Amino acid sequence: MNASTYLPSLQLGIIGNCAYSALIDERARIVWCCLPRFDGDPVFNGLLDPSENASLWAFELEDFARSEQHYETNTAVLRTRLYDSKGQGIEVTDFAPRFQSRGRMFRPLTLVRRVKVLQGSPRMRVLLRPRFDWGRVKPVVTQGSTHIRYVGGGQTLRVNSDAPQSYLLAESFFVVDRPMNFILGPDETLATGIEETARLFEQETVSYWRAWSRSLSLPLEWQDAVIRAAITLKLSLFEDTGAIVAAMTTSIPEAPGSGRNWDYRFCWLRDAFFVVRALNSLSEVGTMEDYLRWLTNIIVRSGGGHIQPLYGIGQEEQLPEAILEHLPGYRGMGPVRVGNQAQEHFQHDVYGNIVLATAQAFHDHRLFRRAGRAEFGYLEAVGEQAFRVYDQPDAGMWELRTRARIHTSSALMSWAACDRLAKVAAALGLPERIRYWRERADTIRSRILTESWSEERQAFAESFGGRDLDASALLMAEVNMIDPNDARFIATVDALEKSLCDGPYMRRYEAPDDFGKPETAFNICTFWRIDALARIGRKGQAREIFEVMLASRNKLGLLSEDTHPITGEMWGNFPQTYSMVGTINAAVRLSAPWDTVI
Repeated sequence: MNASTYLPSLQLGIIGNCAYSALIDERARIVWCCLPRFDGDPVFNGLLDPSENASLWAFELEDFARSEQHYETNTAVLRTRLYDSKGQGIEVTDFAPRFQSRGRMFRPLTLVRRVKVLQGSPRMRVLLRPRFDWGRVKPVVTQGSTHIRYVGGGQTLRVNSDAPQSYLLAESFFVVDRPMNFILGPDETLATGIEETARLFEQETVSYWRAWSRSLSLPLEWQDAVIRAAITLKLSLFEDTGAIVAAMTTSIPEAPGSGRNWDYRFCWLRDAFFVVRALNSLSEVGTMEDYLRWLTNIIVRSGGGHIQPLYGIGQEEQLPEAILEHLPGYRGMGPVRVGNQAQEHFQHDVYGNIVLATAQAFHDHRLFRRAGRAEFGYLEAVGEQAFRVYDQPDAGMWELRTRARIHTSSALMSWAACDRLAKVAAALGLPERIRYWRERADTIRSRILTESWSEERQAFAESFGGRDLDASALLMAEVNMIDPNDARFIATVDALEKSLCDGPYMRRYEAPDDFGKPETAFNICTFWRIDALARIGRKGQAREIFEVMLASRNKLGLLSEDTHPITGEMWGNFPQTYSMVGTINAAVRLSAPWDTVI
């Protein structure tokens, strides 16, 4: 198989360094990599253009037979082994350098690929085909003594390599008879030799990730799954500003041919809160501190008024949505969208997500900079806005484009904002503010319990006075608004299982939306179900469903947004932070305690 017959799938690994990322398939082909940031131009875009024009970076073995792939234990360093029909093989090591250097985190826009012979004398060719402007521009190629430059209109990439350049430029097969190194990055000269640079970067990057993983506070069970999920969430942090992207891709359909193709390479305040909370549960609070840098700018700039549900990773407010007609899309299933119209929406749960993401900073004594009264003042303005809009129609957390209601999930998060502000006020010793926010929280809670309850369905509905069911009602227990043993919550869990579940999997909602009824299961909803079952005492059932979700991951332990309940195939943008959050939360909730073995 060569580039012209490349068929995309989500059997992908991710490498990154909190500045950029790349997705690599089972045969060591880089099929997605946006530069100079997560939301930038995909210089390798084969994931959305599986044609003869596919932009990718492949090491093709002559007479290829099979491959195997794994991460170096507890790191973001990926190793892929390729074998030909004679058993000859090579190993490709891929990583993005990340480690402490000269008193700061070194995370260059540099991608390192190292090739070594495993057995025999295999023949290989290198297909290095970057493109610019979403694949529309082929770069001008120039050559130096040990490098090749790819010059585009807006950026220039340089590959420093100790492989034979004539073979690279001609894309011809040659015998791999020694280790080879490829360092792709800005058009800059290396400070040291190619092999020395690649070896040092790999050594330091492996050491960094192992030390980072070692610092996690893990549950006893499912540790490898939790570590992989935690590393993946960390890679979703854009450290320069502190923003956290929802996923690395755009326009992977939520279901085959559904047209539900969206750009997720931005920071949703909702998703970011869940990422922060999951990592906090593992005692990884650095991501929260970075995110709060970004979030504080958003809060202050809002002046106590409307806050968008998402922003660009550099705080961009305008993310105009456009369709790129020249790209066929994932498996030819367009459209390919860039930007996201949801930035125009009113989604009132955003205010609760802001307060929830920030609350721990007022209580955690480990932080370099704990939040205090000044930050509380900013948050109170957010809380006031939450109270003003909690009973106003909005697009809801599922970002419905043609329907507005008073969504239970939005009111729930407004309650959470007021509830957490009362608790922060207690930590700061402000009794008057405790009473103030407790009264508001109680007001919202009373209305939710009264107006969201459907006697007809014997469940909490998705909106005030509604009857349709929505998986987000499960969050009522997760954010501690209702006792999970309350008969109404248990009845809601039962009703949702009957209406939204396909075996172990759970869909988001039952009512048709702009594109009809959802076809695939939304992974985070399945994880919410797991959490709810555990809370109401059905841990055996919860564990069974969790094992199904673990088996639904790809071979490297990663999840996309959706799972097809019949085929088990992954759909939706990848890797999805929501889904990786669910893996961590379920493991922490269900694991046996450490004192059972020590």
